[in-house]
Amino acid sequence: MERQMLKDKVAIITGASYGMGQTMAELFAEEGAAVVITARGKEKLDAVVQGIRQKGGKAVGVVADVCSTEDTRRVFETAVKEFGDVDILINNAGIGEQKMIDETDDEWMRFVMDTNLGGPMRYIREALKIFLPKNDGVIINISSVNGERPFCGATYTSTKGALNTLTKNVAMRLIDTNIRCNAVAPGSTITPAHLANKAGEQPGGAKMHQYSGHFVYFPGPECDPMDQAYACLYLASKMGCHVKGQVIQVCNGAFL
Repeated sequence: MERQMLKDKVAIITGASYGMGQTMAELFAEEGAAVVITARGKEKLDAVVQGIRQKGGKAVGVVADVCSTEDTRRVFETAVKEFGDVDILINNAGIGEQKMIDETDDEWMRFVMDTNLGGPMRYIREALKIFLPKNDGVIINISSVNGERPFCGATYTSTKGALNTLTKNVAMRLIDTNIRCNAVAPGSTITPAHLANKAGEQPGGAKMHQYSGHFVYFPGPECDPMDQAYACLYLASKMGCHVKGQVIQVCNGAFL
């Protein structure tokens, strides 16, 4: 019998109705985890849940906005009610954008910051209410190569740099525990958001996208969402049991 690396674990994955989040949810379910997935749109979320269940996996979807503290609590309450515990948190939900600093107004800045940085902070804070008493748990933040090489929008890149710092800060807070906090920093990965970016369809669009071409040193084969999911599986399983405070870049060497 094939050994499941996450057997009997419970994972919360935000932004999991498509793209990398969906792939992570499907892989984790195949590896034996019960997954609680969130998104703001119900239709796509329900489709992912149904797909996982049809393959024999355990999944529950919760329509939730990471900007809402109330929604965050409800996600964790649902996980405990449905599956009895939470073992793994993946902060995947985020907004990509290409607005240059001189195009960025306060409303947009606050929205992107609250989603990309405020969301993970809310979810980590809530997860620790479960993880700390049992002295066990895994936190994985989905960052970006933009956290180190900020070639996309001003707010987006700033939040990813901040998320890398948050990852290390939380790891330092938890250094004397069995709770691990790390990040995966994807490079160009074939998802709907990435394809929209390539087409100049993200907010801000063409001009920043044109500039960004100067900072891609090796525009080789793009990554698949499963590449990012495998990195998360490594960190969530026993394979990564001694990895703490690291930002693992998965970009096929394009952003060295």
